[in-house]
Amino acid sequence: MKVLLTGASSFTGYWFAHALNAAGAEVVAPLRSVATAYAEGVRAERVRRLSKVAEVVGQAPFGSNRFLDLVGSGRFDLLCHHAARVGDYRSPDFDIAGALAENTYNLRSVLTAMVKGGLKGLVLTGTVFEENEGAGEMPLPAFSPYGLSKTLTATVVRHRCREIGLPFAKFVIPNPFGILEEPRFCNHLISTWVKGLTATVNTPAYLRDNIHVGLLSEAYAQFAGKVAAASAPVSRLNPSGYVETQGAFAARFASAMRPRLGLECALELKEQTEFTEPIMRVNTDSAERYVVGWNESAAWDKLAEYYKQRSI
Repeated sequence: MKVLLTGASSFTGYWFAHALNAAGAEVVAPLRSVATAYAEGVRAERVRRLSKVAEVVGQAPFGSNRFLDLVGSGRFDLLCHHAARVGDYRSPDFDIAGALAENTYNLRSVLTAMVKGGLKGLVLTGTVFEENEGAGEMPLPAFSPYGLSKTLTATVVRHRCREIGLPFAKFVIPNPFGILEEPRFCNHLISTWVKGLTATVNTPAYLRDNIHVGLLSEAYAQFAGKVAAASAPVSRLNPSGYVETQGAFAARFASAMRPRLGLECALELKEQTEFTEPIMRVNTDSAERYVVGWNESAAWDKLAEYYKQRSI
């Protein structure tokens, strides 16, 4: 199976490429810039590692002339469209229209060229924070302008696939965490504990869906394989990990790291009084049931070893 994977320099994108490669797929990864432009930071490390599991094509943003040359010159079984404009995804001023235009630029031309080359299907990455995704407080609005841009992107991509007669599938991600992640919640916990301090959780009441990026990626590779094989009508997967409050997840994370890192991993759960986001938003398909042979303990071991190399 030959896969064209966009967005492979991102946290989840790199691990999707890694899992696809491990499953035997030939992965081609077009990047927005040349590989050498990613000179520092965790994204640079992901790009360096990416070249070991995929053919990296630089300066080929989605829908650009170079991208069209790429899809026109090669035969691909599957288009995995993971790239999307993110920017400051929490900002209320996030450019919804600009993101939609970028995410779907020259989409019809891309699909037309790839179908001529034998394309069997498209897998679009969505987020649980889109409108009408996951489970939670009805009526399931988009979390933010970014979430709305992803909702609109899915609508446009689905329409273009239907228009051209191409099977469309959607893979919806919740809150992944793990190795090579940008500094976020788990990084905050680790960096605080390494200093011997107590880590605070300001929003412990939110009910969320955190998932090991390795488990998420294994689910992605299996899902993509089923879409390409067309062995059964496959249209979506909403893989779920740890469905619990952020306070409970922080305690779980501390419990896993404490014996592996030899740190106290002290926590303070603040009393949450502001609820600017929906209290609950989670995915609905158990990833552990979907992925055969997943080893949760080994995943925690690898993550702890990564933190040891970086922080201790």
